[in-house]
Amino acid sequence: MDVSREAGLSPAAAEQAAGAAGVVLLTLASAQFLMTLDSSVMNVSIATVAKDVGTTVTGIQAAITFYTLVMASLMITGGKLGQILGRKRAFAIGCVIYGCGSLITALSPNLAVLLVGWSVLEGVGAALIMPAIVALVASNFARSQRPRAYGLVASAGAIAVAAGPLIGGLFTTYLSWRYVFAGEVLIVLIILVFTRRIADIPAERGVRLDLVGTVLSALGLALIVYGILRAGTWGFVQPKEGAPHWLGLSPVIWLILAGGVVLRVFMWWEIHQRERGGAILVDPVMLRNRTLRGGLISFLFQYLLQAGLFFTVPLFLSVALGLSAVATGVRLLPLSVTLLLAAVGVPRLFPNASPRRVVQIGFFALFAGIVILLALLDAGAGPEIVTWPLLLAGLGVGALASQLGSVTVSAVSDEQSGDVGGVQNTVTNLGASIGTALAGAVLISALTTSFLTGVQHNPAVPKDVVSKAQVELAGGIPFLSDKDLQAQLDKAGVPPKTADAIVTENANARIDGLRSSLSLLAVIALLALFATRRIPAQQPSVSPASDSEPDLA
Repeated sequence: MDVSREAGLSPAAAEQAAGAAGVVLLTLASAQFLMTLDSSVMNVSIATVAKDVGTTVTGIQAAITFYTLVMASLMITGGKLGQILGRKRAFAIGCVIYGCGSLITALSPNLAVLLVGWSVLEGVGAALIMPAIVALVASNFARSQRPRAYGLVASAGAIAVAAGPLIGGLFTTYLSWRYVFAGEVLIVLIILVFTRRIADIPAERGVRLDLVGTVLSALGLALIVYGILRAGTWGFVQPKEGAPHWLGLSPVIWLILAGGVVLRVFMWWEIHQRERGGAILVDPVMLRNRTLRGGLISFLFQYLLQAGLFFTVPLFLSVALGLSAVATGVRLLPLSVTLLLAAVGVPRLFPNASPRRVVQIGFFALFAGIVILLALLDAGAGPEIVTWPLLLAGLGVGALASQLGSVTVSAVSDEQSGDVGGVQNTVTNLGASIGTALAGAVLISALTTSFLTGVQHNPAVPKDVVSKAQVELAGGIPFLSDKDLQAQLDKAGVPPKTADAIVTENANARIDGLRSSLSLLAVIALLALFATRRIPAQQPSVSPASDSEPDLA
């Protein structure tokens, strides 16, 4: 149902075709929303979920980590399976697996069942669905309409990140977290009903799955993603107090290096397979396309910044200011509004705008939003300070979403869109993992340094308390609210005067930690501006890309 066929149709037929295209777009965007929702919706309900299934907060965090791990490590394989099975069939099979996982999660009585449903089945389903979405947009929309289509699909994912805490907070507070996953089953069933309206890219004959490449890519990506996800607990290079260490260094750095080596071996294997005419998972020649690489690098930066921002801002609102999960979600909504406006509005109002210019404006808007938030952040600041920065950040993410999907897919032939989808979603998952880990590591490091320096120079804190704090908190200070810290100090029998001084220093240190984390994100946003030269200066409909073009920048 490529809309390029609409030329010459009667007004009634054209209107009908446009309505069908709208249904397809809504179906694909809904699937993208669901895939992303699971990564954010339960973050505000971890303690409640842990209690319900008889485990600890650490157990639920492990389930979230494992979901990300399964999804990221199998994304490239999922793209290739779409090529073998047909994109629509892979999409439908993924939806069925994902729906089964959601149902099992909703009914899970313990952590083991939760892991099977949430982490394994939903992760596998997402690995089939997300690359297929990229390919199905390419098969259902002409090049001139892809920026808007990809923008809406990408914005659905970003909105899920922003709305996740609000949805999770509302259901956990007034109903049960289980209804979130039960609702996902219902949405999956609706998506499956409308899947028949989607134009397919048929299965390719003679295409086989590269089993060695599958194992190597999954292992390499799993090692890297797992290392990044554990960085906040173990430390990046230097191990934290009480954390494991290998040869004096944190396991994180070894896991990332090992993953990089395995991925290098994977690429050597793919080159070898291509030369001998064997089955390949990813065409190495495709990855030499400079336009594609430019789009993937921008995707990495976008999701890194997006994840870092969604890590720091909710911490400020929920912990530093003590807002409820629902109130925190409401404060994040301005970002969703401008994100959707930009993702839809830019392609509609400026259909021939330079993708490179739009992407540069997007990164600049993100940079400006972060810098303004950094300037407003103070010990006495209230929740209202996040509104304008989030409006700007939403515009930035929406502008990026309106272009990057089209840039990456249009850089290669339509037959390779599924492969691009697998690589693209792998890069975005890596970016999100890196953004969260970096923001968290810098925040805790700055918080620890600021707090220990503060109590050391505060005359109300006795020297023996300072010495004990330096020893016990050497591995990092948890990001605690004033209320939680006061409760712990009361339980430890700390004198009121000393406790008040410690709470004050912790409040100041929290702000210092948040500022340090935001400062890093601002620097990264600035670097992203200089990494956009490979983004094409013209829309694909004006100057279509091909995989033989060395560079359009």
